[in-house]
Amino acid sequence: MIPTGTGDAPCHHGEILQGVFLDDDGRRCPGLVTLPMAGPGSRAEFVRRPGTAPDALTAVPADRTKAVRAAALAVAECAERTGQPPCGGELRLTGDVPVGLGMGSSTSDVIATVRAVADSYGLRLAPDTVARLAVHAELACDPLMLDGRPVLFAQREGRVLEVLGAAMPPLVVVGCALGGGAPVDTLSLPVREASEADVRAFERLRTLLRRAVATADARLLGEVATASARRGRRALGHPEFDALTGIARRAGAVGVQIAHSGSVAGVLFDPAAPGLRHRLRSCLRALDAHGIPATRTFTTFTTTQETLHGPAHRGGGRPSGPDTPRRPARLPAL
Repeated sequence: MIPTGTGDAPCHHGEILQGVFLDDDGRRCPGLVTLPMAGPGSRAEFVRRPGTAPDALTAVPADRTKAVRAAALAVAECAERTGQPPCGGELRLTGDVPVGLGMGSSTSDVIATVRAVADSYGLRLAPDTVARLAVHAELACDPLMLDGRPVLFAQREGRVLEVLGAAMPPLVVVGCALGGGAPVDTLSLPVREASEADVRAFERLRTLLRRAVATADARLLGEVATASARRGRRALGHPEFDALTGIARRAGAVGVQIAHSGSVAGVLFDPAAPGLRHRLRSCLRALDAHGIPATRTFTTFTTTQETLHGPAHRGGGRPSGPDTPRRPARLPAL
């Protein structure tokens, strides 16, 4: 009996920092640092069909074309490693990552798929191999194969530019969705070449973020995230951004972060700050008053309970249709 391979992958909550950085050789390289979020994720099951053609791959849901490409690439990789002829198979995906918000739903599908295919061969692929296959499957990917470690990641090359530390500083994040949760078509945005001044500014933020991680300084991380979000806002628009930063300031937050390829955003709080519950309630009331839907309040550290403020980041159904564009997660009035 052919065993069923399984694989899982998390999502993220947008970026702490994104820009153009210098690699070890001094070469310019687009990179990002994502904000990890436990909870939502993708799960894949894969059953090989020996004797079938390698392109005889079926998927449920049928529209997950990036995941199917990832399955074909992973089959070729694993077949070569085990000395078996590549074959087709059946892929089944389930998950609760909302699409269209910039939370890495496609990458989550792709990584879960690669892990499931490898598991069906009795293999466990290294993170750099998973990253290479993910980039080939979707042209750029998030560092979800690294399971939440804070890294500066070259999303178009699938490689780590810098490991920033063991863990993000503790944060409490009030998640929300800008633009009513409408998807952002990043391919339609104007492409602006980074200047020397831009690269110097991103490198300064990289240095500050490295220090924030090393010293577990939530306030310094918030400054970096806000500065990066302000730069990202130039391309994304986000007319509510000024309101969001004002809400964060009045509620005593350390800053804000956004998805640079979506509409999800977060107000960042230091969990050690006095009167935290009052600050969170004040933030939620202000978001509601400005018509910005709150989604989930979560932490970057382990707690016994996460507080949810609406179902936008939960639920099983993900919309059908082609990968791009994909319909946004529903965000009911809260």
